[in-house]
Amino acid sequence: MGAALTLDRSFFDRDVLAVARDLLGGVVRHETPEGVVAVRLTEVEAYAGESDPGSHAFRGPTPRTRVMFGPPGFAYVYFSYGMHWCVNLVCAPEGTASAVLLRAGQVVEGVDLARSRRPAARRDVDLARGPARLAQALGVDRAQDGADVCSGGPLGVLPGHPVGDGDVTWGPRVGVSGAGAPTPWRVSLVNEPTVSAYRVGGRRSPTRKT
Repeated sequence: MGAALTLDRSFFDRDVLAVARDLLGGVVRHETPEGVVAVRLTEVEAYAGESDPGSHAFRGPTPRTRVMFGPPGFAYVYFSYGMHWCVNLVCAPEGTASAVLLRAGQVVEGVDLARSRRPAARRDVDLARGPARLAQALGVDRAQDGADVCSGGPLGVLPGHPVGDGDVTWGPRVGVSGAGAPTPWRVSLVNEPTVSAYRVGGRRSPTRKT
């Protein structure tokens, strides 16, 4: 995947809500020794760092969140509930720790490989329907934490096809409780079957997400 094909760093060096909105319809692509899987993004969530009680970075930098405080255009990958990996894209100027959680999408390349990684999925629309499933389908784990998605490396984001405002809806973030719960920063495509089901917060603490 060449650097010219991927979104450049200026795309991510913007307000987190603008980046989240414009990621819809974009394609995240990961090349591994097994092959390539690409997912067209249909649902994402925005998190605004130290100003956002729902963010991992709310309490400031830690070894875990170091990449979030760095330059935009890098992947922040974390382990959720000791079971699943989730992938986020760092955005906004360096030091702000804003990031967008990739929540769901449609597998548009490498469907057979995605199926082998997600044998429990009964339908193809479920292959990347949810952040943990999306990361699993892509083959993303701790090794991709800190990966530069703008350099033309194995993990990158392609522009895809533009999505009109009439095809987009905003709502509350999934599984976030406390002060960050009502924030309507989850953005998804309207009437899209790959979008994950909404779940009210309560089990997850305010700082367990991006």
